[in-house]
Amino acid sequence: MTRPKLGAPVVVTALVLATFVLKMLVFAAASGAQGTPAPPPRFDEIVRADFFAGFRGDAARLERGMKLCEDELATNPTNADALVWHGAGLMFMAGQAGQRQDFATATERARRGRAEMDRADQIAPDSLSVMLVRAVTLSASAPNVRDRAQGRIMQESAVAGFERALAIQTPTLDRLSEHSRGELLAGLAEGWARLGDTERSRGYLERIVKEMPDTRYQARARAWLEDGPQAGPMTCLTCHRQ
Repeated sequence: MTRPKLGAPVVVTALVLATFVLKMLVFAAASGAQGTPAPPPRFDEIVRADFFAGFRGDAARLERGMKLCEDELATNPTNADALVWHGAGLMFMAGQAGQRQDFATATERARRGRAEMDRADQIAPDSLSVMLVRAVTLSASAPNVRDRAQGRIMQESAVAGFERALAIQTPTLDRLSEHSRGELLAGLAEGWARLGDTERSRGYLERIVKEMPDTRYQARARAWLEDGPQAGPMTCLTCHRQ
């Protein structure tokens, strides 16, 4: 059977998106500096544990997370957090459909998921919780898009989201955890490298070397400066310790 070309929509494999689950967790929580009193729970803080469990294979938790978003959107259709998480869930489910060779379902879910995440970004362009979930999902998806032009567009959008997040968090960046700072700067270095902008990528690599001494991020950044991407991934260096 010949696999149909999916065109603009992207099918995200469940494995790839699951790899980014813990990265999402750190990024989504990065809106406040360490030591800052916790604000009342946001909607994303209510649903994300279900989504993380779902992305790790718990179908019941994923269904519950999706249902919570759908119930919220039924009464508040402009809740950006509900939209972005529901969209990420649809992207994950598109990957599952693709693995089953159900490409029509995969294409439709991916189209809807991307549209929901884009709408969330339009509603709340300055929300860290929205921009980072969307950026991480797009960055995870982009390398797997069969249409290279669309993959590049998605990677560019992901990098733009990370750049916006960095600009917002710059005043408190030094008070964020090593992981939060490292993943954000490394994501930018990796993203710009994927886009072929070696100068910008190098700038972030050099920044990591200077600002994150004695960390895995510094060691990997030095390796990238010497050997390039073949030195290994820049991101998720502390997400998945065995």
